[in-house]
Amino acid sequence: MNRFISTLSALAVLALAGVAHAEQPSEGQPAPDFELRDQDGEMHSIEDYRGQWVALYFYPKDDTPGCTTEACEFRDNIFAFKDANCQILGVSLDDEASHKAFSEKHGLPFPLLADTEGVTADTYGVKTKMMGMTVAKRQTFLIDPEGNIAKHYEKVDPEKHSKQVLADLAALADR
Repeated sequence: MNRFISTLSALAVLALAGVAHAEQPSEGQPAPDFELRDQDGEMHSIEDYRGQWVALYFYPKDDTPGCTTEACEFRDNIFAFKDANCQILGVSLDDEASHKAFSEKHGLPFPLLADTEGVTADTYGVKTKMMGMTVAKRQTFLIDPEGNIAKHYEKVDPEKHSKQVLADLAALADR
C-alpha cells in the first residue's frame, strides 16, 4: 500500500511539473535565443539580428481574424519599422506550409517562424491552451540591438499594436 501511495505521489508531482509554464523573460534580460524556420524554410536565430531592433510577436493561429489583423497592421507599417531599424518576426505553432499560405495570401513582407514543437513559445512563457489546442498567446517582445528585452507587451490589441510598438521604438531610441 505504501508503495502504491508513493507511486501516486510521484505521478502527481510529474503531472504538476508538466502543467507548469516557463517564466517569461523580464525587461532588461537577454532575449532567449532560438533557431526556427520561416515560411520559406530559412533558419532564423535572435543572434542573426544583433545590431538592430526586433519586434518578436507571438500569435495563436495563421489566418484567423485577430492574427490576420495584427499581421496586416505590421505589414502596413513595414517602412516605418525599416526606418526604425527594426525587424519584425512573427511566431506561432503553425508549420511552414501554413505560414507560407498565410504570408502569400496577405503579402506579409517579414518572416513567420514555425515553432511547431512549441519550444520557443514555452521559453518565452507564452505557450497556452485555447479551445483545446496548444497555441502561443498574443504577446510581443521588443528586443534592443544588444539582444535584451526592452519591452514586453502582455496585452495586445491587434488593430493598434503595430503603431504602439512604433511609438515605443521612437521613445526608446530617444533615450
